[in-house]
Amino acid sequence: MKGVELYGQVRRAVYVEGLSRREVARRFGIDPRTVAKMLAFSVPPGYRRSRPPARPKLDAFLGVIDRILEEDKGRPAKQQHTSKRIFERLRDEYGYGGGITIVRDYVRERRQRLREMFVPLRHDPGHAQADFGEALAVIAGVERKIHFFAMDLPHSDGCLVQAYPAETTEAFCAGHNVSFEFFGGVPRSILYDNSKLAVARILGDGTRQRTKVFSELQSHYLFADRFGRPGKGNDKGKVEGLVGYARRNFMVPIPHALDFAELNARLLECCRRRWSDRLRGHDETIGERLTRDRDALLSLPQAPYDACEKIAARVNSLSLVRYRGNDYSVPTAYGHREVLVRGYVHEVVIACATEQIARHRRSYEREDFVFNPLHDLALLEQKIGALD
Repeated sequence: MKGVELYGQVRRAVYVEGLSRREVARRFGIDPRTVAKMLAFSVPPGYRRSRPPARPKLDAFLGVIDRILEEDKGRPAKQQHTSKRIFERLRDEYGYGGGITIVRDYVRERRQRLREMFVPLRHDPGHAQADFGEALAVIAGVERKIHFFAMDLPHSDGCLVQAYPAETTEAFCAGHNVSFEFFGGVPRSILYDNSKLAVARILGDGTRQRTKVFSELQSHYLFADRFGRPGKGNDKGKVEGLVGYARRNFMVPIPHALDFAELNARLLECCRRRWSDRLRGHDETIGERLTRDRDALLSLPQAPYDACEKIAARVNSLSLVRYRGNDYSVPTAYGHREVLVRGYVHEVVIACATEQIARHRRSYEREDFVFNPLHDLALLEQKIGALD
């Protein structure tokens, strides 16, 4: 390929010195057609293909490959065709007689063209995204999996992260309570995935049927809800990024804490320290932009939502109530009666009619037995021998 220096000499000889193209061709020892090309371009244009490459062995099978790749878009990622599997099908089912390399090249090129494209978004103040993530932590000396609730304000990148023993309804509601208190208001709308904690069913027209607890939470705080497309985490990319950021920064090395209250206090401090960060593409810090978010938030109600799961149950003959696979004791005077169990993140409260009759620490074990011996004192006065 001729260099840009030669291009400059040839063009100068013709346009400045006034030499003919034939004279320039003789002077520089190049073809007159090359001189014409140099006069048409100020720099070497590089190789330009005049038509698509010919693939005589593969062209007849391109429709089959395109159909396979299109069908794969609706399949699980781990069960989509590889280039090798497409080649084998072309050979065995369609009589393809070419090699695998040309198939691989076409599949790679085709998949690049099929990749999803995105539109840059502008995030107005006062809106949020929420999600759960998982990590490891050492709580009371025991390493265990924790589930952390994350809420992000996309306009300012202000964030809230809180850890819980499990991804449950009560943890979901408690996470909202802490977030709204931390931000000083309620977002005008919150974007979610289609978690069963919020969505009971997706109807045929795409409408979401909310769970009872989520509807109560929404009615209490009056925020609007929005939901991403099923299986499309990038619809709420801000909070997805926050989940990864919190895991890599707030929880590395693996945090050690006496209990979840201590761990969550540390996570709140991590979120506050982030206010001084200035992210790429912004002239203001997170804290400075958070001011605009807070100005756009809805006011907090007088009291937070009662973040619990409510389940009706019956006391059995052993004065035990079963909740989430574990048994909790109540006074024997309430045997065989209907009760209401309120499951909070860290405790279980049992009420009969309007009276609270028992309060226990919440157990996340399986088939556990949480017992208060005072509950059986009245019965032991009648059945003294039972103490043995």
